[in-house]
Amino acid sequence: MIDLESVPPAEFGPSLRGLGVNLLCRDVQGMARFLEVVFGLSIHRESADFALARHDGVLMQLHSDATFGHHPLLALLPETPPRGAGLQLYLFGIDPDLAVSRAEAAGGVVLEPPADKPHGLREATILSPEGYAFSPARALS
Repeated sequence: MIDLESVPPAEFGPSLRGLGVNLLCRDVQGMARFLEVVFGLSIHRESADFALARHDGVLMQLHSDATFGHHPLLALLPETPPRGAGLQLYLFGIDPDLAVSRAEAAGGVVLEPPADKPHGLREATILSPEGYAFSPARALS
């Protein structure tokens, strides 16, 4: 396992596997705090331009808009959130009731309160201050 705090970028990039999630953020550190406080994600390598958020072995990369200066996606971003309209990021194994109880104080908006769903999960949907929809979900007992 690599040390997320010190691995050089040239070594980190080639180590990534499977699905990658990269969120463009106006405020990387604010988004990192939101993910940590509301969902309990671990945050690594945090700076004004970049951070890694980890949940159950999955990494999300948070990049500032400035780091995407020459990327074509930057021109497609709306001036105001929601930035991630149409994207729903599930965080399985996280208590939706607990996450919702923390969301508003951390700047989030509860779009869908916790509810038991017919597909066997209790879940909620919370919009982050950056405009991304996160759904904490746990299996029904």
